[in-house]
Amino acid sequence: MPSGEPETSNLKYRRVLLKLSGEALMGSGQFGIDIPTCEKFAKAIAGAREAGAEICLVIGGGNIFRGVAGAAKGMERAQADSMGMLATVMNALAMQSVLESLGVPTRVQSAINMDAICEPYIRRRAQRHMEKGRVVIFAAGIGNPFFTTDTGAALRAIEMNCDALLKGTQVDGVYTADPKLDSTATRYNQVAYQELLAKDLRVMDSSAVSLMRDNNIPIVVFSLKEEGSLLNVLYGRGTSTTISNKGADNP
Repeated sequence: MPSGEPETSNLKYRRVLLKLSGEALMGSGQFGIDIPTCEKFAKAIAGAREAGAEICLVIGGGNIFRGVAGAAKGMERAQADSMGMLATVMNALAMQSVLESLGVPTRVQSAINMDAICEPYIRRRAQRHMEKGRVVIFAAGIGNPFFTTDTGAALRAIEMNCDALLKGTQVDGVYTADPKLDSTATRYNQVAYQELLAKDLRVMDSSAVSLMRDNNIPIVVFSLKEEGSLLNVLYGRGTSTTISNKGADNP
């Protein structure tokens, strides 16, 4: 651990699920996987692991294929969602490769059995991997169409007994409106699940938010662009928005 860092026991969140969008892996590109961008994320994850955190990941597939978009163009929704789930497996394997190139032991578990390339999802095995310091990447959503990777992330965070679900985005929290479109938008430091749903702030889909609310696990929204932002969230510092059952501070 770098000199001057707090002790492991001072982590606010010790076991976490990090949710990344597939689009985040594109970097400045328009499609696919940008390896330097993956390396940036992998270094942040490695640093968090060195600080004593137990980490699992869910990565979307929108950089390769998005089921909703395919359905909108006339494809059967269930078939399109299956293709989207396969895209998340590709992203998981790419991130595994980058993490292991940094010496971080990693396991990919898929909700759709693909024994030749990754493990099937087994809850207790995944928990054991995390206890041993391995990063676990959950792929293929929950294995069923009509559910997003947000819902998959919420479900896995609950099953892994995580302290928080961390959502890495392009902005540093939840705003009253899209800050890219509305210059008057202000950021929440904290917001209640119910207010998030009532105002349709669209941080995650409503099924995922409801799952987290019912199981009383906070969602922390932060920007992955900022250097050291993941560690800051783990220690309870830096700029972010915490979504929980504890209420809101209205901007």
